Amino acid sequence: MPLVSALPELIKAQSGGYAIPCFDTFEMLGTEGMFAAIEDKRAPTIVALYAHSVEAPNAKAFAAFIRTMAEKATVPVAFILDHGASVEQCVKALCYGLTDVMFDGSKLPLEENIANTRLVVQMAHAMGAAVEAELGHVGLGRDYSFEAQRKGFTDPAVAERFVEETGVDALAVAIGTAHGVYKAAPQLDLELLAEIKRRVSVPLVLHGGSGLSEEQFRAAIAGGIAKVNVFTDLGLTAGRQLVAAAGEPNASYFSMTDTVRAAFRARCGYYLDLFGASGKA
Repeated sequence: MPLVSALPELIKAQSGGYAIPCFDTFEMLGTEGMFAAIEDKRAPTIVALYAHSVEAPNAKAFAAFIRTMAEKATVPVAFILDHGASVEQCVKALCYGLTDVMFDGSKLPLEENIANTRLVVQMAHAMGAAVEAELGHVGLGRDYSFEAQRKGFTDPAVAERFVEETGVDALAVAIGTAHGVYKAAPQLDLELLAEIKRRVSVPLVLHGGSGLSEEQFRAAIAGGIAKVNVFTDLGLTAGRQLVAAAGEPNASYFSMTDTVRAAFRARCGYYLDLFGASGKA
């Protein structure tokens, strides 16, 4: 089926009390495993290309590969730019055929974040694409402490103003998660999430999903999260399985590539089930 914008599926998830996973990818084997899981679970899914990958020499070709995979899928698949660093990068991603973009101006002064996000929204909407933005700042797991993270937490009042003034379609919020491997156990401020949800009507997004417990995921989704980004855990799981496969007596190039596909297929399927997206296509 043709690629679709993520927004209609996010709205369904928001009203249905489940979340759409967003799986980042940068190579073909893991991507093939992702698409196998999507078909297995009959689940709407978002596949993401991280910002730096858009600048790679093979970016246009890799985007075409993902588009081809998505067009062959029998379930809804959206293709989003993750953490777009500039207006120009968002334009490039849409020219490469991505259905949606995330513009991440979370490190910018608020007024500059609003102005740039508004510009991306105007451009993307004219092309039929949806826009996600980030308010507050989701930091890095290697620097993690809950109290330190609070300095970057999303302000509900500012979130309300941000959504109204930018027209953004989805909002990534900072409530205690971080990107990458956590050096301390993650905590979530679910009361803050509830207040953001009360003030903001657009679907809410959780970045830094790897490392949360199943209970934390369920609580965040019940609290209003409609999209969850995951990659680190996928990569770590595939890496461990590759190490094990390399030690097998008949290890080969083909057994290794099969291991990557199988690891992504199984682990993506796990998240599709956990987030409640399975069977929602």
